[in-house]
Amino acid sequence: MAKYVTFFSYTDETWAKMIANPSDRRAAVQAAAESLGGNVEAAYFMFGSYDGFVITDLPDSARAAGLSIAVSSTGAIRSLETHEIFASSDLPAVLERAAAVQGAYREPGS
Repeated sequence: MAKYVTFFSYTDETWAKMIANPSDRRAAVQAAAESLGGNVEAAYFMFGSYDGFVITDLPDSARAAGLSIAVSSTGAIRSLETHEIFASSDLPAVLERAAAVQGAYREPGS
């Protein structure tokens, strides 16, 4: 399974609803991820330009996109950004692939 990190920010209206009726938001995201054959590895809230992030394991990028679109379509989210992530132990293989491509790629204007 591929791993994705999704950064999100709630709307003011969503924060007001959550203050009035506190709940475990991870459970809602877990149910959505499971409906796509995935799982939530971690969920955190934070200060800054985003209100929090979720790390999910999903079978493919189409399902990750589907999850992001479904959540965004509710109107509860002000901004949402999803990225596929990989372990640092995978970096050597990625760099080997990059080295193989360097000889084939031509920069603009060359």
